[in-house]
Amino acid sequence: MSMIRALHLAQPSGDGESAALPHILLVLDQFPRTLGGGERIVLRLAALLPRYGYRVSILTFSADPASAGLDSPPCSIYLLPLQRTYDLTAIRAGFELGLFLRRQRVQIVQTFFESSDLWGGFVTKALSDAKLIWSRRDMGILRTGKHHAAYRMMSSVPDKVFAVSELVRQHSIEVDGVEPSRVMTIYNGLDLADWGAISRPAKRSGERLIVTVGNIRRVKGHDVFVRAAALIAKQFPEATFSIAGDVLEPEYFTELQTLVSDLKLSDRFHFAGGVKNLQLYLAEAEIFVLPSRSEGFSNAIVEAMAASLPVIATDVGGNAEAVADGVSGIIVPPGDPEALAFAMMRLLADPGEGKRMGAEGKRFAAEKFTTDAMMRQVTSVYANLLKRG
Repeated sequence: MSMIRALHLAQPSGDGESAALPHILLVLDQFPRTLGGGERIVLRLAALLPRYGYRVSILTFSADPASAGLDSPPCSIYLLPLQRTYDLTAIRAGFELGLFLRRQRVQIVQTFFESSDLWGGFVTKALSDAKLIWSRRDMGILRTGKHHAAYRMMSSVPDKVFAVSELVRQHSIEVDGVEPSRVMTIYNGLDLADWGAISRPAKRSGERLIVTVGNIRRVKGHDVFVRAAALIAKQFPEATFSIAGDVLEPEYFTELQTLVSDLKLSDRFHFAGGVKNLQLYLAEAEIFVLPSRSEGFSNAIVEAMAASLPVIATDVGGNAEAVADGVSGIIVPPGDPEALAFAMMRLLADPGEGKRMGAEGKRFAAEKFTTDAMMRQVTSVYANLLKRG
């Protein structure tokens, strides 16, 4: 009996043409209850690729039954249960995956996250003729020592590596040892047409809202945001603050709540949870802040730019590639509440500057961070790999 089972099967088109299209398999480690940026981009690619002439499926090693990723997905999703990548079960799973790739006539496998890159990538190249693309989305923050060693050992295995920012590209070259010609930067794209019709709602008299978006994890630096807010609260009594994001680290969330209380910000600080209408949430704000300790490339920054907000972001990952310091926003050092507070005070003291930065950010996003630009690059690589195949 096969270990691989379908969690969702896409409805056949009925004309038989889809079966003849090049088949792309997107492989990711898990579909958690709360989706992160990686899972969201997988689902987005799966929805977009058929428009560009590709058949697409998703395979994952773990799935929470309540995951939003399983709610009306855009393509077939398969589960290959895998808890370890180095035991007898993993060996059997490897042969199952190899057989699946051949039976499904998969021509390109694109992987996301460590187990998918390393274990899934090895199986793909060893047991099929499919081309392999790694998708590198961060600076290796979740890696163990074994991961670092394995990436270096397998540096010649992928046919191509997609890096989500130039700094992530350099990390893949310098740390993982991937040949530079195999690594290309492809920024996450946004459909700006979806952001054009949102008007700013009426605010409460005198309120000036500063927001951030990111699931509650220590790496997102929300504690730095809280401490910075405390530094400016007395000088700008009209300033209020909000964090949108699901709680992924409960102990850290408790720490944040205690910090807000201790700094006497309870009437000025709001935890909004996982907001369903991000456009409306951002439309209510005057300034967007991203206080992360580490990033690959932040989707939230591009969304804030699309909402015409000035962006204050830490100088980590691809943040400085998205935000032109002093033009569309302000770049500050990570882990520095004083620098973050000074940047917020600068924009609060000069609303005109903030509006100019917001307009410039929207213009820049429309030039560089669009869905069309992202998909042109992705499908160009697919086409070249298929020609070589």
